[in-house]
Amino acid sequence: MKRRLSAGKAQVDDVIDLHGLTQAQAHRALNNFLWRSAENGAKLVLVITGKGAPAGDAERYDSERGVLRRNAPHWLRTPELRAIVLSIEEAARPHGGSGALYVRLRRRSPG
Repeated sequence: MKRRLSAGKAQVDDVIDLHGLTQAQAHRALNNFLWRSAENGAKLVLVITGKGAPAGDAERYDSERGVLRRNAPHWLRTPELRAIVLSIEEAARPHGGSGALYVRLRRRSPG
């Protein structure tokens, strides 16, 4: 998938940026975004989690480093999202690298 995106043979259909959100806000926003994207026929979306606070700055952000980055893959594998999430892969560098994820969505069956 990364190679296809880099070569311009695939495109991201939608993007969500979770920067600055609390865990609860990010989890809710991610669920809503994925269901809406799936309903709109998106096949590939980009989820930007960020890489977390710079080392030594975690206290400034009142959280530990990389909480969203670490939790997003778990949220994407929950039973409620399994119905629409086909696969998850770390994004290529131009799309955020380890601070973002490509999420492939299942095709929705009509009905």
